[in-house]
Amino acid sequence: MANLDTPGFLIDLDGTVFRGQELIDGAKEAIHTLQALNKNIVFLSNRGNMSRAMCRKKLLGAGIVTDERNIVLSSSVTAAFLKKQYPSSQVWVLGEKGLIDELALAGVALAAEPKAADWLIISLHETVTYKDLNLAFQAASSGARIIATNRDRSFPKEDGHAIDVAGMLGAIEAAAGTRAELVIGKPSWLMAEAACEALGLTPGECAIIGDSLESDIAMGRLYGMRSVLVLTGSSKLGEHRLYEPDIVLNSIKDLTELAKEGILL
Repeated sequence: MANLDTPGFLIDLDGTVFRGQELIDGAKEAIHTLQALNKNIVFLSNRGNMSRAMCRKKLLGAGIVTDERNIVLSSSVTAAFLKKQYPSSQVWVLGEKGLIDELALAGVALAAEPKAADWLIISLHETVTYKDLNLAFQAASSGARIIATNRDRSFPKEDGHAIDVAGMLGAIEAAAGTRAELVIGKPSWLMAEAACEALGLTPGECAIIGDSLESDIAMGRLYGMRSVLVLTGSSKLGEHRLYEPDIVLNSIKDLTELAKEGILL
């Protein structure tokens, strides 16, 4: 088994630490083990409908202590990107409060109406209505360029897999006859860079733990991080792998045993 003697860990949330609102068995203890070993941890998620404050509250409620500066979400990275690269732009959002909160914190202006938007941001929207979709369609049809917080097809919840951003993005792309210009979430360089910056480490000094071959393991492989696949979410044994993980674990819970064996030292 590959050694995980890295100072930094990037830990995915959905399917790795949580399944919906439920904490995955042993996840808290595994994270406490890493913290006790003085590992630097960033929680890294494609969740575009949550803010860092919302995410920290959820983690604290599960007994996992962290700071907002150690949480990197596709919502916060999207907001930071727009503020840095397009500071005068106005945006329309197909998404929820968490994304809007991050845009406000970054100082990104919301458009008063869809036709005034320079950018349309499409994210996970678990209470989406026809009106929401139609307003986003109006923005895209009026020339707004599209950013997606991620392009994941589904994510794991308590009762099985649920449709993710790809469903909302596909509806708007098909109806407006256009395509997203940028996808922010893993495995993009924007997420990798933001996570490493939060840790103060290089990619080679980090390991990423996640349940998705397409986002977590792909990002690890693309940017030279060690990668750990857990089988509590999107991926299963025997699945075709374009990007091969360094280690496959049944659950993040198994990190506690690896620590006892000295593999995390």
